[in-house]
Amino acid sequence: MHVAAIPAFDDNYIWAIQPYAGSDAIIVDPGEAEPVRQWLKGHDIGIMAFFITHHHWDHTNGLMDLLRDYQVPVYGPRGGHIEGITIPLGHLERFSVDGDDRAYTVFTTPGHTLDHICFYTPGHAFVGDTLFSAGCGRMFEGTAEQFHKSLQCLAELPESTNVYCAHEYTAANLEFALAAEPENQDIHQYSTQVKALREHGLKTLPSTIGLEKQINPFLRAANADEFARLRQWKDQF
Repeated sequence: MHVAAIPAFDDNYIWAIQPYAGSDAIIVDPGEAEPVRQWLKGHDIGIMAFFITHHHWDHTNGLMDLLRDYQVPVYGPRGGHIEGITIPLGHLERFSVDGDDRAYTVFTTPGHTLDHICFYTPGHAFVGDTLFSAGCGRMFEGTAEQFHKSLQCLAELPESTNVYCAHEYTAANLEFALAAEPENQDIHQYSTQVKALREHGLKTLPSTIGLEKQINPFLRAANADEFARLRQWKDQF
C-alpha cells in the first residue's frame, strides 16, 4: 500500500491511497479538484473510490467536480448532508473497496464536527481534522466530552499506526505543545526535527500513534476537563 500527499490550498493534504503498485487510487477528502487531476495525470492512473471524513468545504469542494469524470463509490458520514456520498457509514462499520483487498473500519469521532469519521486499515488511519500531529482540530460542533472520547478511541490503535492528518499544522502545534508541557523532552526533540523538515519544504506527515502519545497534549489529556482547558487555551494561543 502506498499513500501520497496531494497538497491543496495553503496547508491541506488530500491523501491518495494506492492499494497496489500502479493501481488506481482512493482519494481522501478532495477539497480541491485540480490538484487531484494533476496528480492522477502525472501517475497515469484513475480513481477507484473517495473517502470523506466530514462536511467542511476544504474536504469536499472538489468531490462533485471529480465525480463528473469518475463514477465511483463515495464513502462518508451518515446524515445525507454531504452531496455525492453513496455509501454512508457509522461507527465500527467495516467495508472493502472494489479493487482493494484490505478491510477498512470506520470510527465516528465527533468533536471538530458532529459528523466526523475516521478510516482505519491495519497500519494506517486517515483522521481528517480530528487529530493533528501535536494537536487536534478546533471544537466547532462537538463537546469536550465527545472530542476527548474520540481522541482516546484513536489512541487505542497500535502505536505503529501511521496517522494521516489533513493539514500541515505540526510546527505551530508544537509551539503550543511546548507551552503546555515545557518539561517534555520528546516535544523538544521532535520540534527540532520538524523545524529541519519545514526549512527544507518537506512534510511532517504521516505521524504515528506512538509518537502522538509522546508529544500531543490533547491525546495525553487525562479527562474531558483537561482537554477542554487545553482546547480553550490553544484557541487563544
